[in-house]
Amino acid sequence: MAIITLTTDFGEKDYFAGAIKGAIYSELPDSKIVDISHLISPFNVHECGFVIKNAYPFFPKGSIHIIGVDAERTPENKHIALRIDGHYFIGADNGILSLLTTEIKPEEMVEINIHKHIRSSFPVLEVFVQVACHLARGGALGVIGKAVDQIKELTEFHPRVSDNKNAIYGSVIYIDNYGNVVSNISQKLFKSVGKGRRYTISAREHKLDKIYNSYSELIQFDLEKSRRKGPGDLLALFNSANYIELAIYKSNVSQTGGAASLLGLHFRDTILINFE
Repeated sequence: MAIITLTTDFGEKDYFAGAIKGAIYSELPDSKIVDISHLISPFNVHECGFVIKNAYPFFPKGSIHIIGVDAERTPENKHIALRIDGHYFIGADNGILSLLTTEIKPEEMVEINIHKHIRSSFPVLEVFVQVACHLARGGALGVIGKAVDQIKELTEFHPRVSDNKNAIYGSVIYIDNYGNVVSNISQKLFKSVGKGRRYTISAREHKLDKIYNSYSELIQFDLEKSRRKGPGDLLALFNSANYIELAIYKSNVSQTGGAASLLGLHFRDTILINFE
């Protein structure tokens, strides 16, 4: 039986996530359900895209991913199901899945058309679950929708390179549980534009000229502790998703704050890299 994952902005207080799981188990008692996250910021399609993009590759091929963010069906927000990289994705055509299709060509894409048979005031429960269960039973995408050749793209998710290739204009796309700030500047783009040149990373009035490959790389362990950088110090690194991240080493958001609060950075704020 295929794994079915859930990524939503439902939070943990309400009944929504539990109802979805109950509906799946009622249809497929032997199914395996995995929560990726129910704490996506409400309607934040960029945040959701970042999370699903970096979580799905660790699941086995054939997994089915339900995406319940900004899922209400409208003439401009249709419901779609895609097969990408051997995985199935079910959600709204709001740009989330374009973060996958810009790098990997979809094997199949359909616009879901089963709504006339289903009341859909809660589309994740009443539509997406039906599609997921159909796929888990081995059903074809073509049965639940008509083929489409393009989906909505989140163009603002991508950083911009200056005409003279001396600067990358990025932005904050995600703030994690530790208050770390993730930019949309990938390690691949940084290296292809920078070509080994010296650089300065600017975020508001803060500037950095070194990017680490891990958090603890900041620490010079050969120095006495009183002379080292350590907890509370700012660093930039290539994170596990291969994006440039700004972090406060061993920050505690509830006590001292994280990089986002201490640097005054929010979603979509500018991260600039200048090359010499």
